[in-house]
Amino acid sequence: MKFFRQLLVAPAALGLMAPMAATAADLNLEGMSDYSAATEQVTSVSQFSDVRPTDWAYQALSSLVERYGCVAGTPGSSFDGNRAMTRYEAAALVNSCLDSVAEITDSERRLLKEFAPELATIRGRVDGLEAKVGEFGASQFSTTTKLSGTTAFIVGGVDEVSNNEAVTFQYDTKLSLDSSFTGEDLLKTTLRAGNVSGPFNGAALLETAFNSSDNLEVHRAYYQFPVGDNLTATVGAKVRQDDMLGVWPSSYPSDSILDVLTYAGANDAYNLSMGAGAGITYAKDNLSASLVLVSDEADDATQGVLTEQGSDDITAQIAWIGDNYTVAAAYTTSDGGNTTSSANAADFEAYGISAQYDLDNGISLNAGYGWKTPDEESDASNIEDETTWSLGVVWSDFGAEGNTLGFAYGTAEGHRDDSGYDDPMAYEVYYSMAVSDNITVTPAFFSIEKDGADDVTGALVKTTFQF
Repeated sequence: MKFFRQLLVAPAALGLMAPMAATAADLNLEGMSDYSAATEQVTSVSQFSDVRPTDWAYQALSSLVERYGCVAGTPGSSFDGNRAMTRYEAAALVNSCLDSVAEITDSERRLLKEFAPELATIRGRVDGLEAKVGEFGASQFSTTTKLSGTTAFIVGGVDEVSNNEAVTFQYDTKLSLDSSFTGEDLLKTTLRAGNVSGPFNGAALLETAFNSSDNLEVHRAYYQFPVGDNLTATVGAKVRQDDMLGVWPSSYPSDSILDVLTYAGANDAYNLSMGAGAGITYAKDNLSASLVLVSDEADDATQGVLTEQGSDDITAQIAWIGDNYTVAAAYTTSDGGNTTSSANAADFEAYGISAQYDLDNGISLNAGYGWKTPDEESDASNIEDETTWSLGVVWSDFGAEGNTLGFAYGTAEGHRDDSGYDDPMAYEVYYSMAVSDNITVTPAFFSIEKDGADDVTGALVKTTFQF
């Protein structure tokens, strides 16, 4: 009876909030819990500010509240005695009064009969609501895990790549499982499949370039959790450098095209190495500081973690985050698993500084610069000091709300200080159009210069589905 009473009093609560008659089709049960809790707090008619002992119905109201434990008005404020009562309010009131009566009198039995249609309507609506809740619970994927996904269709082609100039239609799909056990932690599992090949996975490498031969592979597996108030720790068997950094210091690109222009200008400091890793980030007010380790070959027993044979990358980052800008500096050291004193392009130290500035008109300006110093140099193998940089502009809501215009210009590879070196550059322009909340269509044009070779120019249309 107690639970049924709570369901019945919902129409009364709604009637007190809106002075209009309710029909069965308009019935709303959202307020029943709050109203039911309030009825238990009213123990005296004196709690109604507009009811006085001189009122002709004072004794009747007092009996309803104090003898039967009923509430016949707005608890804690006014009774609103001159306002009309709906039949639903009357039904709820009768039921709440009868809840405290051991034996039903003839008068009370007549009241139950009088309001039987309204009581039946309420029971039917509640039964339907309970059934829908049960269906939802039975079909729920998980109480701790959220599934989301992204699929990109890439249609396009390039020029000046021998025997690889035909238009292709390829795809890249990611499925992300985000689990939380405390509400503050994150277990990230990402599955990925794709068939991006040819120039888009080579001479004109795209950020979405992934080729698993249509096989679904584990692409991320890491756990992130808070340590105290200002620290966040990350550990994983398959985690990427940027997953553990406190800040990514660039808003470019909002919809990625060329891979070479997605490293915030510091392509070696932010080399996005992937493998087993661990990291810690300190964040307080505007300051963020991170220290992360990635072991590229941690799954190989002949290489391992933090061994001479294994390839390990350690990155330190410090950043300042303002209201409309971000500035970050990064340092990365990588040994490339080099166990000799010979020159190795993967054995280096790299530095980078990047910044983002957001204007009030929806334009975001991005710039970054990086330099790399190999542990051992070899001019003959082109293993020597290199620099990279890029500039990027993102214009949100350009042309229409939700659409984005992007443009970037930067180094196509690490530039060397060599006589006769062409210092190749790359640029791209794209326009991302929001077809709906879940679908964007992005045409793009790009050009990549090559040292001692013809430029690679191409165009594509990328359609992205988010679900």
